[in-house]
Amino acid sequence: MALLEVENLGIDLGDFHLRDVSLSVEEGDYLTVIGPTGAGKSVLLEAIAGFYPLLSGRVLLDGRDVTKEPPERRGISIVYQDYMLFPHMTVFDNIAFGLRKRLPTGEIEREVSHIARELHIEHILHRKPGTLSGGEQQRVALARALVVRPKVLLMDEPFSALDSKTRERLRSLVKGVIAEYGTTVIHVTHDFEDVFALAKHVAVMRDGRIVQFGTPEEVFSRPGDEFIADFVGTNLLRGTAGRKRDGLTAVRVGDVILYTSDEAEGEVILSLRPEEIILAREPGECSAQNVVPVMIESMERRGQLVWLSLVSDGLSLRAVVTPNAVELLKIRPGEKFYALFKASVLRVIG
Repeated sequence: MALLEVENLGIDLGDFHLRDVSLSVEEGDYLTVIGPTGAGKSVLLEAIAGFYPLLSGRVLLDGRDVTKEPPERRGISIVYQDYMLFPHMTVFDNIAFGLRKRLPTGEIEREVSHIARELHIEHILHRKPGTLSGGEQQRVALARALVVRPKVLLMDEPFSALDSKTRERLRSLVKGVIAEYGTTVIHVTHDFEDVFALAKHVAVMRDGRIVQFGTPEEVFSRPGDEFIADFVGTNLLRGTAGRKRDGLTAVRVGDVILYTSDEAEGEVILSLRPEEIILAREPGECSAQNVVPVMIESMERRGQLVWLSLVSDGLSLRAVVTPNAVELLKIRPGEKFYALFKASVLRVIG
């Protein structure tokens, strides 16, 4: 049985509605929720926490209907982007706040010291939030949420205000601490790095609804429709499926013939992840069933990766490579290459 079940949940906020949202989260799962701004991700978290009256549906936690329970009685903690620490309290007192009415002083000290060590903040327990860096404040907020050992931890873009190095370090810390505590997590994010680094499952939201649920591999490699494919940054290709060859389906896209391992016929939409494309000066001997001559149309450096726009006969693709690959292969706009990818990564989505 699922630890958390959201059944046909509906909320009316006047200018926004959650519509018939259902969700099942197993104990120990790490679910990320993604979607465009205004999709309802934060509203869903706050509905689970009990901050909004429901128009319809119910929320069950460990088999118990908590729909009408106040937030403080649900066994759920929530962490926001802006930390929401008590500025007049020390770090120790912030973390201990939720334990004051349930544990004696000695146990409180042990619990706070333990979570502080796990999150590497034991050296700042005496300080006030205003003297801390953003990363330190976020770790304090996480410690305060986890120390009460909630059944479910909700996180609303907890890393988005941090620099990339701090985000990377915090992801690693969070992954270890969550595993130790066995906490079930629902994490709203706009950063796909959070999804791939932390999530066991991912839900995609649009216009107040969940439109796809699955593992990161399922959602990013086989998006359910064109909207999801575009949102998760995959290549979308329209073509016509025809003859079979060696168990593969041939699809004409523009003037190019591509091969997919999926069954298809007639007009189709194909999905191809940018990172599945390999560039080579010569096709050579390779296991890729698709070998497409392309020209580099443009290049854009984004962080530690370089995004490429590739063009062929009636075909446009986006690929991603490392800066090292750019120098090694001498990738430049106007240069000609071969784009190589396997039939198994070219997926039919419509």
